[in-house]
Amino acid sequence: MENHRNISEFILLGLSYDQNIQIFCFVLFLFCYVALLVGNLLILVSIQCSPLFHQPMYYFLLHLASVDICYTSTVTPKLIADLLVERKTISYGNCMLQVLTMHFFGGTEIFILTSMAFDRYVAICRPLHYMTIMSRTRCNLLILAAWGGGAVHAFPLFSIAVGLPFCGPNEIDHYFCDIFPLLKVACTDTYITGVLVIAFSGMVALITFVVLFVSYGIILFTLRNLSAEGRRKALSTCWSHITVVILFFGPAIFIYLRPPTTFPDDKILALFYTIIAPMFNPLIYTLRNTEMKNTMRKVWCQTLHSKGARN
Repeated sequence: MENHRNISEFILLGLSYDQNIQIFCFVLFLFCYVALLVGNLLILVSIQCSPLFHQPMYYFLLHLASVDICYTSTVTPKLIADLLVERKTISYGNCMLQVLTMHFFGGTEIFILTSMAFDRYVAICRPLHYMTIMSRTRCNLLILAAWGGGAVHAFPLFSIAVGLPFCGPNEIDHYFCDIFPLLKVACTDTYITGVLVIAFSGMVALITFVVLFVSYGIILFTLRNLSAEGRRKALSTCWSHITVVILFFGPAIFIYLRPPTTFPDDKILALFYTIIAPMFNPLIYTLRNTEMKNTMRKVWCQTLHSKGARN
């Protein structure tokens, strides 16, 4: 721990040195963050206040919206604030906290997406046994496993980050504290540590992506046996899920499943799984879902009507 005390803060180099680009990014990411918060809060309230809460798919979507808010809030507010200042710093403690929370909520999101894929698999491939298999008890167990999986994923990476000695350079070429940029400025040989990071992070993302890919492949193959209307409805839901999976997993696998190093383009790719994918989740899951749109319309019309009646 003596080495850690030599550095009390890190300097984040951010996305760009150009002032005009920083102002543009400030406006863009502020809009994205507000849209993410509003969209996910609308989903949370709409599902909580409607019968959809008792349907497994929407129960998982409720938890996904909650995790999206927490996950993006670990990085985005700091990024937005830093775009307005010349010297972007983060304390050692907050840096380590960012590593922990980002991987915890990111890992939880991965496992919730897996639970949603399992739900769609059962709904389409085992429709007669759907309510028996996807009971509320099993849904709760899957959600509990997702949060537990997020913790199991995050704490080894957090332990690695906390154990790194920092005694010299403290400039991180990123807009948030992540494990690979921290390895780059550590005062020790980090090759073995980098391999462990790939095992804990990259392999988890890859294996989960393969499981999801196979699951949706089986689902799409099974759709041949459905009616035209059933096929259309199932395809609409599945393509929504597949879009989210690709936006989230593609950049994450590229960054974490390779020899431990960093590239300038990593910062751009990281935007996809820290800001862009979570922002699109509410749009993808509502605009392409007639049931969700009708429910939101009904819930908010009733809310506004009741407020108008009281006034």
